[in-house]
Formats: sequence, structure tokens, C-alpha cells
Amino acid sequence: MSTSSLSKFIIPVDKLSIVFFNSGSIIIAIMTVNLAKIASQKKIKYFLISFVDLFGVLRAKLVPAQAINEMAKNGAGFGGFATYLDMSPADSDMLAIPDPASLIQLPWQPEIGWLASDCYMDGKIVEQAPRVILKRQIDKLAEKNMVMQSGVECEFFLLNEDGTEISDARDVAAKPCYDQSMLMRRYDLIKEICDSMIKLGWKPYQNDHEDANGQFEMNWNYSDCLTTADRHVFFKFMVKSIAEKHGFRASFMAKPFPNLTGNGCHAHVSVWDKKKKKNLFEDTDDEMGLSKLGYSFIGGLMKSADCFSALFNPSVNSYSRIGASNTISGATWSPSTVTYTGNNRTHMVRIPDTGRFEVRHADGCANPYLLQAGLLALGLDGINNNRKPGKRLDINMYTESHKAKRVKKLPTDLESAIKLFQNSDVVKKAFSSKVVSNYVKLKKRELKEFSKQPEIHSYDWQRNNAIDC
Repeated sequence: MSTSSLSKFIIPVDKLSIVFFNSGSIIIAIMTVNLAKIASQKKIKYFLISFVDLFGVLRAKLVPAQAINEMAKNGAGFGGFATYLDMSPADSDMLAIPDPASLIQLPWQPEIGWLASDCYMDGKIVEQAPRVILKRQIDKLAEKNMVMQSGVECEFFLLNEDGTEISDARDVAAKPCYDQSMLMRRYDLIKEICDSMIKLGWKPYQNDHEDANGQFEMNWNYSDCLTTADRHVFFKFMVKSIAEKHGFRASFMAKPFPNLTGNGCHAHVSVWDKKKKKNLFEDTDDEMGLSKLGYSFIGGLMKSADCFSALFNPSVNSYSRIGASNTISGATWSPSTVTYTGNNRTHMVRIPDTGRFEVRHADGCANPYLLQAGLLALGLDGINNNRKPGKRLDINMYTESHKAKRVKKLPTDLESAIKLFQNSDVVKKAFSSKVVSNYVKLKKRELKEFSKQPEIHSYDWQRNNAIDC
């Protein structure tokens, strides 16, 4: 967390915990941040010690400020079996040790501080914890003295309180995207969320009504990919909390309504020299302003993006968005093939500007940590193997896809996506066998539950199980 953007709601962290690992075991851990003192200074009464499981569910313990230093040292205890981390009731306590650098004071409820955590069991890091999975990929890139900078575009629906329909009965236009009147009818809610991001120092820069009725998007500045993932997790929690405060329900579900555009989660990516703080994707001599390193990263995406759909599109409902037929607005805005282009939104990857590209694959149900971890793993494969992305396609994939010869298609259902993920050599090299087996096991269990649903109720089951993505 940058000290240059400190505000009333950002916690100054002068010294961070230092943790060293050897074969997954903790050698030494030094905690030098006095969170109790910070709580006293900031009038924080309680802390949420949080972690995200493999299904993207945000889990937490509410800890009084008087106990926070002990929890920061030893961790808050959880029964891992009660979460989606593929553990047994016989397993030891799982301890979530908070990262002081992630501390955020809730702008709408400032007596509470939120902390992202890393999980341990029996003195060892929990390898399948999503934040740990991402940090492993970050470490691999750091060996090259590089860091991935990223930003996300989070789309969400504002629904009525029980989540059955959009919250604004007058939001019925066939082309509602950027509609000023519909945006301003939710001004009080959008303003409160944006004001919160301003207070947090995230540098939000625009908010709009999106392409579906009842759908919105809010954008804030990019950062290193771990900070972006932490903020992505908190953003979803914040939007849902403030929406409830206003009597609504927010959903990041991939495709809440069959006839409306789904919720994407587009990611903008660049890689920087860690020491020189230079954008290594930028090359002004290139037609698109992208360096050979950038094209190699895209080459990794072109080779195996389909195998990572199980991470980027993790729910049964996700595949109602991928390759869907045109919606009321006239376009789905979601890719169905593995292609890249210039500034053209009909492809999976577009290069809108110099020194970066946008990946349009993921949806709103994507686990924030696994989204970034997946992008990093694909990019590392591309960089390490000097992958070539092939020729750029400058066509409208919605109307001219027949002109694209021998292009790879994205999977059209979760079962196919899981098989691709499970069998991919790139996946196996990027992630430990435990991570892959745990994730596949839990996703197959989800598919089994879905298969039990009568076909007439299948979409309702999808909505009920994904509405709180």
C-alpha cells in the first residue's frame, strides 16, 4: 500500500511482517506492526480477518481490537473443512495471519478494519489458498526482476432486495449503455461507493451505466497485481454492503438474466521492471506500441487461455455468458474464441493503447486472486517459451468469425473447462498438484450438484448458487 496516497481511511504501515519459507515451513516470522495501537489511533473497534476460498467466497472472523495483536501474531482460527478449500473435519485448525499492508478502514463503517490474510496449517502455508497461489506466481515473475501491473473492470447488477429482478423498473431501454438518466437515478449509491474509493486512495476515474438494464461499472487505477486482487475482493464486499444499505442487492454473477448482457471482469495487463519502474510492454517503434515481451505474454494467452477458463469462468452460469446469442442491446460483449486484435472489443484480447492489453475472457464470478494468478501463469509460459501469438485479426468477430481460420474456441460448459484445466501441461507446471487436484475435485462436486437439478429449474439453481458472486 503506497504511503503517497494516505488518507483518513488508509492505515500507515511503517514496518511489515517478514516471513521466510523453506519447503512450505515457516523459518522465522517477525511481527513489528502494532495493530492495537493503530486501532486506538483510528478508533477501530473491530477487525475483519479475512481470506478467500477456492470458490471466491470471502470468509472472516470478527476480532475485537483488544485481541488483534495476538491474532496478528498467531492467526485467527478456522475449521478449514467448513470452507471450499478441500479439507477434512479431522484436519488441524487453519490459521489466517493478516497482512498489515492490506488494512483498510471501512469508509461506510469506520469502526471496523478489514485485513486480507494468508492461511497456515500445522506451521505450513496452505498451498491451495488463492492469495497464496497468486503470491507463488508473483514470486516466479519477481525472479526475472519483473512485476505485473493490472487493473480490473468490475461489472455488476443492482437488483431488488430479494435478487429476483433489476432494482429500477424504469430501466427498460434497448440500448441502456451510458444512459445518463438511469445512471443518475442511482447517484446516491454510486456516489457513496466512489467517494469510498477516493478516501481509500484508489484513484477512481469513471462510473457508468453498462450495456444491460440494471448494470453498472466503476473503474479505479491499476496497481501491482496483488494490490489489485486485494482491492478487487474488497470492492465486491463494499459494493454489496453499500447496496444493502440502500435497500438493493448487488450481484457480480456472470449471467443473471438470459436476455441481458452478462457481467464481465476485463483485466488490463502490463509488466514492469521492478527496480527501474519501467513499462516493459511499451515499444513506440511497434505499430501497436507493444514490445516483444508483451507479444510473448499474449502468445501464452493464445496457447492456453482455453485451459484456464475453469479459473476465469468458474461457475456453471459462466457458460451462459460465453458465446451467448445476442442480447436485447445487440451484442454479448463476451468472447467465444481465442483471438487478439487492436482496439476492437469483439476479440478475447485487445490492444487499446501502447504498453498494455485488455483480456476480456473473465466474468464477474472469477476469484480475484485466481484471475490474476491465471493471467500471470499464462504470461510466464509465454515469456519463458518465447510464444508467438500469431497474426492479429482485425475483423468483427461477431459478424465475420467465419473468416477466422483454425482459431481455438473457448469451452462452452464448465465440465469441458475442468477437463482442459486438469489435463493442461501449462496448468500442471504453473500450479502444484495439490492446487490442481483440490480445485478440480471441488468443481466436479459442483457439477454433480447441478446435474441433480430438473432441467426446468437449472437456471434458477445457477442464479441461487451464483447470485452472490
